[in-house]
Amino acid sequence: MPEEKTDRNDIIPVILMGSLFVLIHGLAILVTQPFIDAGMQPAFDDINDPMNIVYIFAILLVFTLIILLIAKFYKKQLIQLIILGAIGYTAAYVIYPLINLLIPNLSLINIPIGNNVLLAITLSTVLTIVCAILLVIVLYKYPEWYVIDLAGIIIGAGAIAIFGMSLGILLVIIFLVCLAVYDAISVYKTKHMIELADTVMDLKLPVLLVIPKIKNYSLIKETKRLKEQLEDGEERDAFFMGLGDIVMPGILVVAIYNSIPNGLPVSIGVMIGTLVGFTALMHFVMKGKPQAGLPLLCGGAIAGYIISSYLLFGKLVGLSLQF
Repeated sequence: MPEEKTDRNDIIPVILMGSLFVLIHGLAILVTQPFIDAGMQPAFDDINDPMNIVYIFAILLVFTLIILLIAKFYKKQLIQLIILGAIGYTAAYVIYPLINLLIPNLSLINIPIGNNVLLAITLSTVLTIVCAILLVIVLYKYPEWYVIDLAGIIIGAGAIAIFGMSLGILLVIIFLVCLAVYDAISVYKTKHMIELADTVMDLKLPVLLVIPKIKNYSLIKETKRLKEQLEDGEERDAFFMGLGDIVMPGILVVAIYNSIPNGLPVSIGVMIGTLVGFTALMHFVMKGKPQAGLPLLCGGAIAGYIISSYLLFGKLVGLSLQF
């Protein structure tokens, strides 16, 4: 009986975590067109240039190395400052086009900076900055699990939309395969991803999404590190998933939606494939061991694209082999 109770208590958090995939991927699709309408530009001039993947990987590796070095040799509060700054910037990038949809872009102040050149401070800009600052302050002052999740949803949807606009479908697939391999190595071989997760959990930052397994769970009161819990064989009171595990397969969702006319059904197929991979992942996670998420999640997303593309179009639609 106790085993059945534990299983039942695990099912609802797993369903809620899976729902975050649907929510964040769905929001990313919804904000993609507003981003385009607001004049937001892709991160790269040529979305099919293979060097784009090299640049992204270089940034990821350098950022990870910097975080690990700071955690080892300096005060962790510096990591908190860096990540909170990045969150504020990304949040502003996401919020601005959405505010533009809701209110007129009125100029509040026009500042002359040269001959016939004005710097216009608009209402949208002011509201965007205020919202981004408030988000950072709340994260710093009260980093409870639901605040972390709310920030993660906003940041995740925006990141997916930006990268989905910036990479072609083939590049995204190559990128996901490379990430899956890297994730497996970092979790099972070098194990530095577990160390990175511990560092982020200590600082209570929205790089991990949290779904409690018990009532009255508090992330703020969580003091024991993930590595210590694993070594002691303790059952954790919440499910944790890296925000990147949701963002990365979501990039393929938006890339397809953005690249293929009437591509929404294929994007939904990718989401379904991701959820299948997530279900398999949770089967292993519920045994109490940390797992590399991206091999199953990215594999599910790619399989979802292949199957839905063939079922709906009879070919791998949108897959350009020309760079």
